[in-house]
Amino acid sequence: MTTDSFTTPRDLLRYAVTRFNAAKLFFGHGSAEAFDEAAYLVLHTLKLPLDKLEPFLDAKLLHDEVLAVLAVIERRVTERVPAAYITNEAWLGSYNFYVDERVLVPRSFIAELIPNQFSPWVNDPDTVENVLELCTGSGCLAIMLADAFPNAVVDAVDISKDALAVAERNIRDYKLEGRVNPIESDLYENVPFKKYNLIVTNPPYVNAESMKKLPPEYLREPQIALAGGADGMDLVRKIVAGAAERLTPDGVLVVEIGNEREFAEAAFGHLGLTWLSTSAGEDQVFLLTADQLQ
Repeated sequence: MTTDSFTTPRDLLRYAVTRFNAAKLFFGHGSAEAFDEAAYLVLHTLKLPLDKLEPFLDAKLLHDEVLAVLAVIERRVTERVPAAYITNEAWLGSYNFYVDERVLVPRSFIAELIPNQFSPWVNDPDTVENVLELCTGSGCLAIMLADAFPNAVVDAVDISKDALAVAERNIRDYKLEGRVNPIESDLYENVPFKKYNLIVTNPPYVNAESMKKLPPEYLREPQIALAGGADGMDLVRKIVAGAAERLTPDGVLVVEIGNEREFAEAAFGHLGLTWLSTSAGEDQVFLLTADQLQ
């Protein structure tokens, strides 16, 4: 293969899809398939609008542009690194966040629920003054929560100093200093003792057996942010146990547990979990009220 074989984005797109499929890459960080990821990487590398592939497909490329795209394709295939780490960006809905290897690539189903302000369990979003987000990682959910609840201060907690450095960058990018407060803490340990209207968390929840079967792309992420112990509920148990004394009388706890509904029901089913509807079904995110937690 010579670089002379490639003259347009169409050439590079076709080549990338073939390479990605032949390498059996895993797509679980925003793209559904090889074509979507190839289009994203080609457009991003060429500094073209991410939603306008068609007008540029047959544009003639400079030699250096071809080399840049080929280098990105090669890195994605040989290193099995998530695309978000190559581009240093990830999208949740209309939100764009800086990411790198210090944090998980954002992909929370809670992001789908935030724009609706957890209605009807949160009766009046304007009265929400304090929100706690545990295991914040890149700070993506905390930033979205600050937008959804305009009168709230959001405390964004993570045990990882490295992750909080990324969160701080995103908080600055969205000009939310003072409204989103990054806190280095092992769950509730260093959190100011006050009452929260809302506690939200997408914690490490992958069970031990599933951890052994993760694709290489997931192994490039911080494992501390994925591994949840034998049944995936190690941190979730601590979060649920400590939530009651942190919530206002009408407060709610929202927890994402991915594919671990069976283990979540075994651990907390006696509390009467409410399963929230997301694009993945009604088994990814549960809600508990302060009354249920007493």
